[in-house]
Amino acid sequence: MTGQVEAILERWGQTAELCREGRRQTVQAFIQPVRERDESCPEAETPLGRLDGRLWLYLGRAAAETGDTVVWNGTAFRVRSGRPLYIGGALSHWRAVLERERETVCGN
Repeated sequence: MTGQVEAILERWGQTAELCREGRRQTVQAFIQPVRERDESCPEAETPLGRLDGRLWLYLGRAAAETGDTVVWNGTAFRVRSGRPLYIGGALSHWRAVLERERETVCGN
C-alpha cells in the first residue's frame, strides 16, 4: 500500500521544499487550503494590511513535523502540527496542518 501512495505522489503530487534546522529537502506532496464550512477566508487587519488566516493541508511521505517549514509555489508555510499515518504497521504518509509563514525562512 505504501508503494501505491508513493506512486500517486510521484505522478500527481506537487514539488515543494521541506526545511528543518536550515536543511532543505525536495519532496512530492499534496498541498491545499483546508476547506472551511462557510468557505470564508479568515483575515486579520494589521497596520501593514490584511493577513491570510487560512490553514493548509500537507499530505506527503516526507516527515513534516511541528516547527518545520514547507515552501511551495513561492510561499512559505510553517507546520503547525504534523503526524505520521500508518496502514497496518507501515508508514503510509504524513498529514500536517500548515499556516503561512510571516518571516523569511530556510536561510533566505
